[in-house]
Amino acid sequence: MIDRRLAEEILGIALSGGGDFAEIYQELTQNGNVRMLDGKIEAIGDNVLSGVGIRTFVGTQTVYATTTDISREGLIRCAKSVAEAVGEVKGAVSLHLCERVFPNIHPVTTVPASADMKQKIDLVKLACNTAKDYHKSIVQVAGTLLTVDHSILVANSEGLYTTNRSIRTRMAVNAVASNGTENQSGSCSPGRSMGLEVFDLFCPEDIGTEAARQAVVNLNADYCPAGKMTVAIENGFGGVIFHEACGHSLEATSVAIGASQMAGKLGQMIANPKVTAIDDGTIPNAWGSVNIDDEGNPTQRNVLIENGVLKSYMIDRLGSRRMGLPMTGNSRRQGYDYEPTSRMTNTFIDNGPDKNEDIIASIEYGLYAKEMGGGSVNPLTGAFNFSVREGYIVRNGKICEAVRGASLIGTGSQILKDIDMVGQNLATGQGMCGSSSGSVPTDVGQPLIRVSEITVGGR
Repeated sequence: MIDRRLAEEILGIALSGGGDFAEIYQELTQNGNVRMLDGKIEAIGDNVLSGVGIRTFVGTQTVYATTTDISREGLIRCAKSVAEAVGEVKGAVSLHLCERVFPNIHPVTTVPASADMKQKIDLVKLACNTAKDYHKSIVQVAGTLLTVDHSILVANSEGLYTTNRSIRTRMAVNAVASNGTENQSGSCSPGRSMGLEVFDLFCPEDIGTEAARQAVVNLNADYCPAGKMTVAIENGFGGVIFHEACGHSLEATSVAIGASQMAGKLGQMIANPKVTAIDDGTIPNAWGSVNIDDEGNPTQRNVLIENGVLKSYMIDRLGSRRMGLPMTGNSRRQGYDYEPTSRMTNTFIDNGPDKNEDIIASIEYGLYAKEMGGGSVNPLTGAFNFSVREGYIVRNGKICEAVRGASLIGTGSQILKDIDMVGQNLATGQGMCGSSSGSVPTDVGQPLIRVSEITVGGR
């Protein structure tokens, strides 16, 4: 990593064009993957990404340049290009950086990159073979073990010089079931900010079993009827609806420029009083957690909505300047070649006052969305459309037959008001969130919730 004295020199040059703030972001990331398809190891990959981004601010305008040449000469060239883009280059600014060491709240026992390859292959085989043996209708299984070893350095003209290392491990299994005329799939993909000890929490056999079970359920399911109905959305990845339909609308990226349905609503009642929503990057070893964000700020627990009232946004440095509000530790980026912006970490609806059994019992006729899939959303309007990966019809307070092909259609602002029951079995699911600063790991979560009425797409 760039030493402190060199960082001082580079930042001074970056400011020589008249900027009022400068920042260095250096990244060294090792990505690994083991992929198995139909009983055979299809690919073993290992790649390293290394580079530096240099950014300068002039008020709320930014200039950003990147380089893979991390020699002193290469860094000076990059810093000069930033300074020249700002204005007439004058003498370099003199700076002093003070190293800061943040506590590591995400301990790792077994670093994946140093583990024996046979051990990693055996983990994937175990998950895939379990899925294949689950039922005779399973015709294809794919499994992947993904590992990331991500080190960064952040230095800025306010005197900060700090480094951080984070390690993440995730296994994903996808199973396909067939009856000879049609196919249906199921998947399971848990992960944590941990090393290979993550499999002490998630047994590979359980991952394979869950993917295959879901595929078989969907193969034997009828199509979901369409129309407006009451929907119960299960915990874990069910939280993807809040993440997409509401979470992005609370990021300064859109709020600061008025391109959000939530802009200007701080202190207002925007949700049912039973809804409290939180973004928390400090949860030990959670998939979306980091010790510091990508601008060098410690992550924190941000209560976004409390008892239905909008309390906070997620704010990066640029958003802070634009909005006049403090940074919240939510600045994130995929890598050095992306300029950072405000992003979610681990975002979830907190436990509520209702018993889970009462939620299901309260539904005369509706849909139980046991597992949510992907979807799309417009942050400005909050309009969303999400698939239901595994669903069941509810009749007279009982979960009945499985259905497939369901989707949930609505707007973020409306669904917040229509969540009228919130259970007590909070859990999270793992995903990769895409936005203007690339793809970053995020947890989504919630307990079982009830939406009083929402449009269900189906047949």
